[in-house]
Amino acid sequence: MIHIEKMTTRHLADVLLLSVADEQQRFVGSIEEILKSANAQIRPHVIFVEGIVVGFFLIDTIYAKHFDFAKKHSLGLRSFFISKEFQGRGFAKQAILALPHYLKETFPTHSIIYLTVNCQNPVAKELYLKGGFEDTNNLYHGGPAGPQHILMKAIEPSIGAENE
Repeated sequence: MIHIEKMTTRHLADVLLLSVADEQQRFVGSIEEILKSANAQIRPHVIFVEGIVVGFFLIDTIYAKHFDFAKKHSLGLRSFFISKEFQGRGFAKQAILALPHYLKETFPTHSIIYLTVNCQNPVAKELYLKGGFEDTNNLYHGGPAGPQHILMKAIEPSIGAENE
């Protein structure tokens, strides 16, 4: 069973052990590089299975300020990955399916989540599509490893959040 929570300092030692396969490095980067981009607006989160940290991602709360394709009150999913020793067990799909509920509870004033996925990474794109993301049929050309598909998914806002 997947469990997602905000990363805290108590998770740091386990998070620093996470990594992806060499061929995935150009799409994700190293955990050290990813952690450098975390701040008050770009927040780190960890993915657990049976109490073990198996994955990681960032949620960008000001995604629309960085990307003109993103709508107001949207979030950005960045640097999502399952560590190489845990890949192939369905944890990524479970985490993507659990993400909307988690985001609704954690970020109740946001209504959409966006992500970009490299055009040369069809496995990741298929994962996101199976997880309910929709392809906007537009490309983002500012990625470090080439053009990226822009995907989005609606997050059901909490009651009262629509008026905030």
